[in-house]
Amino acid sequence: MNYIKFMALTILASISIFGFTSSKEIEINIIPKPISVKIDQGQFVIDQKTRIFYNFESNHTQNIASALNNHLKKFYSFEPLKGSFSKEAKKGSIFLKLDSALKMPKEGYRIEISNRGVTIEASAPNGLFYGVQTLIQMMPPDAKKLNKIKLQMAQIVDYPRFDWRGLHLDVCRHFMPKEFVLKYIDYMSMHKLNTFHFHLTEDQGWRIEIKKYPLLTEVGSKRDETLIGSGRSSNQYDGIPHSGFYTQEDIKEIVEYAAKRYVNVVPEIEMPGHALAALASYPHLGCTSGPYKVATRWGVFDDVMCAGKESTFEFIEDVLEEVLALFPSQYIHIGGDECPKKRWIECPLCQERIKQEGLKDEHELQSYFIQRAERFLNSKGRKLIGWDEILEGGLAPNAAVMSWRGVEGGIAAAKQSHYVVMTPGSHCYFDHYQADPQTQPLAIGGFTPLEKIYSYEPVPETLTQEEARFIMGAQGNVWTEYMKTTSHVEFMVYPRAAALSEVVWSAKGERDYNEFLKRLREQVKRYDVYGINYSKAAIDK
Repeated sequence: MNYIKFMALTILASISIFGFTSSKEIEINIIPKPISVKIDQGQFVIDQKTRIFYNFESNHTQNIASALNNHLKKFYSFEPLKGSFSKEAKKGSIFLKLDSALKMPKEGYRIEISNRGVTIEASAPNGLFYGVQTLIQMMPPDAKKLNKIKLQMAQIVDYPRFDWRGLHLDVCRHFMPKEFVLKYIDYMSMHKLNTFHFHLTEDQGWRIEIKKYPLLTEVGSKRDETLIGSGRSSNQYDGIPHSGFYTQEDIKEIVEYAAKRYVNVVPEIEMPGHALAALASYPHLGCTSGPYKVATRWGVFDDVMCAGKESTFEFIEDVLEEVLALFPSQYIHIGGDECPKKRWIECPLCQERIKQEGLKDEHELQSYFIQRAERFLNSKGRKLIGWDEILEGGLAPNAAVMSWRGVEGGIAAAKQSHYVVMTPGSHCYFDHYQADPQTQPLAIGGFTPLEKIYSYEPVPETLTQEEARFIMGAQGNVWTEYMKTTSHVEFMVYPRAAALSEVVWSAKGERDYNEFLKRLREQVKRYDVYGINYSKAAIDK
């Protein structure tokens, strides 16, 4: 995208990259940090007489105006501000202006707050929505009943650095209620994160209703008990059954809710490994006759989907058919990670498949498996994305790669002109410890404090400028083996997701951790009001 003209306007509009009218006085604490903020003297007041005007009428009007009105009603006890169509801003109003002639990135926006009112303008609805999110962050964070809200006069120009600004949630190891998933999406949108990676199937539970295969939820969504303590050393179990899944109506509600907040939901259906819940439901999918059982402990298991049976691929296509009807996302995640080859080596049907297809070994058999899934998705107008193990044995022709085992997989894929989401365990795994383990709840291990996440650079230095354009962005991953409750999930995610949001949105050269912490200490006042159970490990230093 050509930003030369746009950046020229940005520079002219800005006194400094992040706004002060003098060396001390006024600060605006926004996360992620905008591209440009110019602060003016004075304030504009929102009260019950303030009106919302907009120059377009569609479903987007409701989405964007409601984001503001719902916030005012919930946290300031304002009645909804009345809104109506107008081609021009009215004095004393909030004007939402959609103008494709702005030639602004679709998620970019401009805000002008003056004594005449507030104007938020963008070339696409996404940008207007993010402009509203910024406006909300300019309001006082407390939830007192206010008769008026004072906004600092300012001019803001903003747009994201990356298209894929993701946050993942594993609901398989521990099921999370639909209501929490909706809150999770709310918290994403306030940080301008736009991709929700919804991890729905695993060894420990199948969490999405598939009507053609009812046993997936009747059997696969339930496990007898759950491991207590570390997956590396413990042999104790809690003896408590664990279950849960989302009906197709639940999924539709989640996807629709996310769309109103300009969050794209990318489902993950694991294959060919991490599939014990599916095998327990339909044993014919495996290489042996079983019996299989939904896993009660964490780890990697030898039993995987059989690559030698046509019935396996029929199952996959049937499942994906229903998944595609529920999720409009361009990308569908198929997992592809941590697939042991032991059963394939021992399976006559898998060995026959290798021979028939002229494959070299079991790694190429995995590539064959992934490529068949990709051909099906491509035939439906969708694209495949998988963990970086899908590089092994040869990458599917049009696949995108999610690089988690370091950055090497992402580099290799980008050099082959494949699109990449960077999510290395070293910097992007929110299931790691974020402070001294002696002071923290049990976690899987690792140490990924706030500052380390904030320091992450998604584009590896080894890539050329041409190769770098294949880096779509980055994502934080939340695996829930050690997170039984929604409160624990929040504790592990925030404020680390806020740090990542700035990595993927804000200008690379303007990131400053100490300055970020200063803004974050204001942002967490908002978390307190919203009831987010965040970690104070970095903030209290």
